Amino acid sequence: MRGREFKMIAKTMAGLEDVLAEELTTLGANDIEIGKRMVSFKGDLAMMYRANVHCRTALRILRPVYEFKAKTADEIYKKVKAMNWYEHLTEESTFAIDAITFSDYFTHSKFVAYRVKDAIADYFMQKTEKRPSVDTKDPDLLINFHVAHDKCTLSFDSSGESLHKRGYRVAQTEAPLNEVLAAGMILKTGWRGESDFVDPMCGSGTLLIEAAMIAMNVPPGIYRPNFAFEKWKNFNADLFETIYNDDSGEREFKYKIYGSDISAEAIDIAAQNIKSAGLERSIDLKVMPFENYTKAPAENGILVTNPPYGERIKPEDLSGLYENLGERLKHVFTGYSAWILSYKKECFDKIGLKPSKKIQLVNGSLQCEFRKYDIFAGKRNESKKNS
Repeated sequence: MRGREFKMIAKTMAGLEDVLAEELTTLGANDIEIGKRMVSFKGDLAMMYRANVHCRTALRILRPVYEFKAKTADEIYKKVKAMNWYEHLTEESTFAIDAITFSDYFTHSKFVAYRVKDAIADYFMQKTEKRPSVDTKDPDLLINFHVAHDKCTLSFDSSGESLHKRGYRVAQTEAPLNEVLAAGMILKTGWRGESDFVDPMCGSGTLLIEAAMIAMNVPPGIYRPNFAFEKWKNFNADLFETIYNDDSGEREFKYKIYGSDISAEAIDIAAQNIKSAGLERSIDLKVMPFENYTKAPAENGILVTNPPYGERIKPEDLSGLYENLGERLKHVFTGYSAWILSYKKECFDKIGLKPSKKIQLVNGSLQCEFRKYDIFAGKRNESKKNS
């Protein structure tokens, strides 16, 4: 039975909007519209819970409750104070405000947040002479206030801590790949568990774990200790429990996931994270530099990796790394499709292979490219070179 539908916004990273829209479609969302680093959709309470538990490429799920226009902080204050806050809070509750402004009228998001906070506090002071308190660590209600030009949107954040924090990571290497980006990369390749999967520079194991969860259709949200909506006044515990405990979508994975890294410390960290996610049976790990591969771990499959970019590697070592990468791919991984995330054109040039696809993605603050290489048997490459 479907409940009353309302609008929601799923935030994501640049370049992953299309896969997030696909995920939401599969979950049964309606009126899906793709925006910039976000997808808006409609659904009921069950849909909101499902989106939080199941979406691999969403950072957070917002529920807009009030949209209005304002050009001054006083206008914002008046509009926010006019809302019926008793529906959502009591004077005993705690709340926090996350304000984001893209506007010539409002240049300081902290000031906007401050005025929204005042409006809510004053609403309760007038009615009860008591006010709810601000708790930035673990509030009962996390409010997202977004200003674009003069359009203000007040939303409740149903996720709380960003959804990329799955809850399985117990240790990390220096620069771990964001889990949402890792899942998005794998979903972009089209792989869903129908062959073996290899990451020969696996670091703390994020791609391996996300691949195993995709292959078995394990929801990424099941490792999390909590979601913000669990503290909402309208929280339906029975409905959430049913959604959280439903494992009917899980499937068997008949292949293997192989991870290796030059660093023994990274492999040790990856092993801890894999154990924490309960995925040891699907993932094989070993300490091995990529240039030592003389045989692919499986006859054919997919290789997805995020090699070092040179933030901590000397430039000459970096070009050697990418040359080795191209050379090993050509000689050892024939029959594979290989996907590589990097951000320097000169790194890609060193691989010496022609990509069949290039996808723009963002890793942290870096504009990256995710390139696909179809590794054919040697002769095909030779004939291309000579032609």
